[in-house]
Amino acid sequence: MVCERCKGVLKNEFRDMGIEVVQIDLGEVEFKDSAIGQIERIREILTKNGFELIEDVNQTYIVDIKKHLINALENRSEQNLSEYLAQKLNRDYSALSKMFSAKEGLTIEKYFILLKMEKVKEEVQMGTKTFSEIAYDLNYKSSSHLAKQFKSVTGMSMSEYKKVQEWNRRPLDQIV
Repeated sequence: MVCERCKGVLKNEFRDMGIEVVQIDLGEVEFKDSAIGQIERIREILTKNGFELIEDVNQTYIVDIKKHLINALENRSEQNLSEYLAQKLNRDYSALSKMFSAKEGLTIEKYFILLKMEKVKEEVQMGTKTFSEIAYDLNYKSSSHLAKQFKSVTGMSMSEYKKVQEWNRRPLDQIV
């Protein structure tokens, strides 16, 4: 769950079913102890709204990795990605990286680049920043590096993307 609307919809649905929620955050819902016997109802509500109940420990790490990458992107973290994730998840980065690659079919770094490209698309759509400002905000060493990466991922330059205005953005929680 990335947007406040998604959180609100789930909160209301759980309330309507008599399931008490303590807190809803990005990728996590915390229930009161009284919800333990209602796992199937919880699963139904999540599935109906396009979410899933994660019960596999490794899958939980994958969700946590994605959540922390989105937070790193949104908060403009300048910390090394491997150090950041190892610190946040209290696990060896190489183990996290192998697990992520095996489950998702791409590396953490490539996934983070896809997140960045969606952020670039958003910024280009809003039209409030120059390409250089976007590159600086996303910690690129130069706008030409960002431009090359954008073209290799999307198949078009940022200028072409801006002109086309057929914006095919994906929500950050639906990358891959």
